[in-house]
Amino acid sequence: MSAAHFLSRAGWQVTVFDSGVVASGATGSADGAVSVASKKPGPLMTLAVAAVRFYERLAETGVLADEFMSRSTFMVAAQPDELDVLESQSAQLEAADVPVRLLKGRALAETVGAAAPAALAAVEVQGEGHAVGYRVVERLRRLGGFTIRRNCRILGLHHAGGRVDGVVTEQGIESFDAVLLAAGLGSMAFLAGPDLIRPRKGQLIVTDRADRDAPRFPGPLMSCRYLVSKGSHPAGNVTEARSLGLVIDPLRTGQFLIGGSREDRDDKDVADADVIASLLRDAVALSPSLAHLRVIRVFAGVRAATRDGMPIVGRVGGADNVWVATGFEGDGICLGPLMGHLCQQMICGQQPEHDISALDAGRFGLTLAEAA
Repeated sequence: MSAAHFLSRAGWQVTVFDSGVVASGATGSADGAVSVASKKPGPLMTLAVAAVRFYERLAETGVLADEFMSRSTFMVAAQPDELDVLESQSAQLEAADVPVRLLKGRALAETVGAAAPAALAAVEVQGEGHAVGYRVVERLRRLGGFTIRRNCRILGLHHAGGRVDGVVTEQGIESFDAVLLAAGLGSMAFLAGPDLIRPRKGQLIVTDRADRDAPRFPGPLMSCRYLVSKGSHPAGNVTEARSLGLVIDPLRTGQFLIGGSREDRDDKDVADADVIASLLRDAVALSPSLAHLRVIRVFAGVRAATRDGMPIVGRVGGADNVWVATGFEGDGICLGPLMGHLCQQMICGQQPEHDISALDAGRFGLTLAEAA
């Protein structure tokens, strides 16, 4: 939707094809974190910094007015073995010019003590944000300028004269000058190459509203275990089929969003009692005041995860007018608007304003699947 928005404003006639309805995939199940704090050091963290600034720009210019909220994230170490993780990630964030503040002793007690009394140390990561994914999509849809074809499945890409000249739908062939594959897990159906993308399930919990006497949360609390579960910390090269981290996010409504899991499964319609119970135990251990609240909803979603943990963005090998943007796993809400803009620049023949060479599809030797 971001790419459609920017392409239409660059003068292109754009059609978005969706096999279901917009935001019905990972975007509709995401936690809304526009966060650098959890990103893997290196190109992904650098791009996340630019992505947060891009959100700010879109909010200031009215495109995402009232849809982006600036805030801090608090990385918390509650066990001695988490202190090294906290220190390492904090140093990497500082190196990426992200403002951070170490909290210990009195500063820790005054800032997060009531919310997380067992915390040994914390780092405030400043200049973060929050945006509800499906609301961002809806805002871009309402701004318009492009056509959306809901419940329209693409069967393949149509080739003529050695190039792609359109898409094949159940209603026939529709001609286009350029194609962007941004279909998450479904993107690989159009590409030939090794099995690069796998489904990675995540489960989330929503509580009821806290009363006025509940401790004030200064922002989302991110356990250092979350960094390890995500693989963002050097020691966190997660190979298990299931890993659990912990983020406790105070919502504008007074409720809390608690997550999350990373599971190599695709059953997004099922929430697992053992995973939910484990997340709740960890949440109450870090923030005992949550024990007074009720769980009113649990839900799951499926992310598109790549083999190396990096998105795939760029031109597809062997095709001069086909691009791909997929495999963002849990970073799509943060990176999505910026990546749509960078895809627009590439499709328009411009040099992307940020270096995305580390995400290039060429690193996997991807080519188009057999012609339709």
